[in-house]
Amino acid sequence: MANALIVSAGSNANEYLARHMAELGYARPVIVPSGGEARRQMDGKEFEVIVINTPLPDEFGHELGVDAVQKTDAGVILLAKTLTADQIAGRLQDYGVLVLGKPFGAPQFRQAVQIAASNYRRLAVLRAENARLLDKIAQLRLVDRAKCFLIERRGMTEADAHRLIEKTAMDTRRSRGEVAQEILEAEE
Repeated sequence: MANALIVSAGSNANEYLARHMAELGYARPVIVPSGGEARRQMDGKEFEVIVINTPLPDEFGHELGVDAVQKTDAGVILLAKTLTADQIAGRLQDYGVLVLGKPFGAPQFRQAVQIAASNYRRLAVLRAENARLLDKIAQLRLVDRAKCFLIERRGMTEADAHRLIEKTAMDTRRSRGEVAQEILEAEE
């Protein structure tokens, strides 16, 4: 089950927000009354959606929204009075914070939560792809270092060094990176 965080000081608002989030699958959202407590929760848990109902007792809430986007992968929704929302929406949207003006209807709120959740999922896919590409780059660098070693220390040509690494990897059913690491460790 996905986790959600509601940052709101009003008990009536908390009930309303929690009820509508439960309809979207967030049956037990964590509810905290202040920005400080929200930051502590964000350090210890991963949230899919964070809803900030402004104003908060210790800050307005827009700083918390920016912090949440920068420090977590969560989709962040900031709820503010319509006039205030219009004033801060442009700046916060540059960071990826979705701003929803109050008052709003239940369909608008649910749609905002769905958008925030889809942003979280999209970001998770991008982070996984980024990790995969970084691993591939690291493997290529390792193979290149092993080839350079074979060229410099064993007098092989670049093609021969490449062929040796490829053939050894295929014959032993290991990755080229593992073979390259073994070659470099053997020399050390």
